[in-house]
Amino acid sequence: MTTPEPIDLVIFSSSILHGEALTGTAGFVAISNGRIAHIGSTHDVGPADGEQATAPSDAPAAEWTARAKQVIDVGDATVCPGLIDAHIHPILGAEIARGLDLGGITELDDVRAALVQHAASTPHAVGSDWLFAWGLDPVIFGDASFNNSLFEGVLDDELVFITLFDGHASLVSDAALKLAGVTGTEELPSTGYVGVDQHGRPNGMLYEIAAQDLVRSILPQLSFEQRVDELGKLLRSMAESGLVAGQMLDFGAPDTLEVLEALERRGELAIRLRISPWVMPGATEEDLKAMLAMQGRHGRRWHVHGIKLMMDGTIDNGTAWLFEPDTHGESLHPLWHDPEALAAAMQFFHEHRIPTTTHAIGDKAVSFVAQTIGTLPKNGTVHRIEHIESIPDSVLAEIISAGAATSLQPTHCALYSRADHTDNWSRRLGSERANHAWRTRDLRDAGAIVALGSDWPIAPFDPRAIIASAQTRRPAGRPDVEPVQPQQALSARAALEGYTSQYWLSVGEEGGIVESGARADLTVVLHNPLTTAPDEFAQTPVILTVVDGEVVVDNRQALATGVGQESLQLA
Repeated sequence: MTTPEPIDLVIFSSSILHGEALTGTAGFVAISNGRIAHIGSTHDVGPADGEQATAPSDAPAAEWTARAKQVIDVGDATVCPGLIDAHIHPILGAEIARGLDLGGITELDDVRAALVQHAASTPHAVGSDWLFAWGLDPVIFGDASFNNSLFEGVLDDELVFITLFDGHASLVSDAALKLAGVTGTEELPSTGYVGVDQHGRPNGMLYEIAAQDLVRSILPQLSFEQRVDELGKLLRSMAESGLVAGQMLDFGAPDTLEVLEALERRGELAIRLRISPWVMPGATEEDLKAMLAMQGRHGRRWHVHGIKLMMDGTIDNGTAWLFEPDTHGESLHPLWHDPEALAAAMQFFHEHRIPTTTHAIGDKAVSFVAQTIGTLPKNGTVHRIEHIESIPDSVLAEIISAGAATSLQPTHCALYSRADHTDNWSRRLGSERANHAWRTRDLRDAGAIVALGSDWPIAPFDPRAIIASAQTRRPAGRPDVEPVQPQQALSARAALEGYTSQYWLSVGEEGGIVESGARADLTVVLHNPLTTAPDEFAQTPVILTVVDGEVVVDNRQALATGVGQESLQLA
């Protein structure tokens, strides 16, 4: 008789979201070699007396636990498929999220006050040391032009670098522009540009990466070891929130792989990373071949697979690509000078069966990318469109016809736009187009794959809050805030699938389902995401995070004495 294989972990729960139907069943999950070996019922008593089990799966629960190295009973907590963020920037994000977090501040005077306080509390030498901030919401400018006049009289002669909340623009001081030698006449490889005043002088705004890099290139950098430390802490925090993996959509730091390798020498990454390097405007054939050669590079919990492309910028900065201009007369150009060059790049990677995901925010950008995907001969490669912030019915139909997957960020809608259209994004689009905001429900109902994520550091990464906002169309825990286009709300199941099975479909792979043979990625939360009110789920404790069969987060002891945790049983 064959000796049964050893079991690494058995988790008991009264609520296991099992199979494609996400059926909540009581029982246990047995894990071996990073895979789910069996899902069984605690009521299964095994073969009758005198009979032998004909297969390992016929064995009762007691026989599985007897072979297990570790047994955990989470009581009434719910075992979910592992949550995956479809869009993160964990290494580049450390460069963006520096200094003062201005997120949530929507009045110019409040921003000025916060910057003054930050400068006063930050030891530095005026004119030689930098002040950093991030998360600036352009709503503070109202209908006025974006410029650095907010520094006048409070941060004179200071070197200031602020990244706007969408990451696609920066606001810098005159002293910073002078030090970097920025004149406003620079020719850039993309349609990004340096903002100028009526006299042609730089006004402090740097639009898109190529322009931002004019100043970023002279900024003081964190040491290599500091960046490795920051990445380790970030990935640990992501695991604590219930994430088991994330898709990193950039190669913004040239030493990205070295940072990952250094962190891995210290131990295992807290979550898995799928890295899709970006191909930026102006890329040459040699650049495409170099990115192709990167495919397959890997460590233990990271691997390079896929490509990120960028069709346009953002609506908030006037750099999106729209069919009709925004209310400022802007957003009429793609990020690539020649959009057909992006189409050719996608064709190149498609021929090599490399999936792409393309940043496309404006309706014309989304239309162009959908049409490009639709022209590619079917070879099993899945291509995804990222963001899709406002589209008419005709463009939604193009997405469906092309068979494109989609990826959206619910909290970009909930945190940065308003139902009354007083936010910068809505004012720029006008009411008609703003009413087509983040059409998650319409896309799902039409049959599109809809993966969900955060785009961290553009928005917080906690998946519980994002799953909640996908259902409420407002910030989690803020019932006082009017929902934005509530008819686009996802069901609890669709929201959870956006972080599980829909994510895997969006990259052309199977996964995100708790079933025998599946990868043992599990997120165990105290409350069932399918039956719990969204705002309550946003606050639900994470009990376990299991990555490739390994328990990387175990909060049972910390929660054992918590108020309201009486149902949590500890093994």
